[in-house]
Amino acid sequence: MTQHIGIVACSAEGAALCYTTICTEGAQVLGPHAHPEVSMHTHSLAQYMARIYRDDWQGVGELMLASASKLARIGVDFLICPDNTIHQAMAHVEPRSTRPWLHIADVVAAEAMRRGWRRLGLLGTRWLVESDVYPKRLAVRGVAHALPEPEERDEINRIIVDELVYGVFKPEGIAYHQRVIERLKAGGCDAVVLGCTETPLIIGDANSALPVLDSTRLLARAALRRAVQG
Repeated sequence: MTQHIGIVACSAEGAALCYTTICTEGAQVLGPHAHPEVSMHTHSLAQYMARIYRDDWQGVGELMLASASKLARIGVDFLICPDNTIHQAMAHVEPRSTRPWLHIADVVAAEAMRRGWRRLGLLGTRWLVESDVYPKRLAVRGVAHALPEPEERDEINRIIVDELVYGVFKPEGIAYHQRVIERLKAGGCDAVVLGCTETPLIIGDANSALPVLDSTRLLARAALRRAVQG
């Protein structure tokens, strides 16, 4: 019997990608059409964004805990959050959660180590790239990181918040990400973290100058492994 996965979602596009990855790739492990039990809850993205804009990470954590509590009541065994930015609230969440969590940055860092990458570029919202969500988890494994320039962070943030979360994928947004990745490669990075759960919808190994660490799918696969192996 597999474990029941709980998804604490934030933005729809990234959460949907995470959910479909678990379900479609489950068949590779469990057999045709099979996947673990999966339940998901999310508040309105507007509620999250209101707290993020005022730098209220405890408030973000309260929303996450409310979702986690609802999921615990219907029997999930563990939790994931397919949203990199709100992992900044995990310090408020994990000590009060009745279910264990998989941390998205731990999953990504473990994959970087497995593949022998030692310096990672980090893409995502400006809240994410200016936080310690990834640097802390990478540093303990001896993995260095590099960030986009401040003006690049602002433009990538705009593309994510104004376009990607609405399912709008413009050629200009793709090209901008590609240019930033090329600069990170020139600066010595050997891979790039797609640290926004929507970014894998426009960037992948096929159109990136660097190998990608797709945080959304990596988290989904880690959850699938845990659900199957216990």
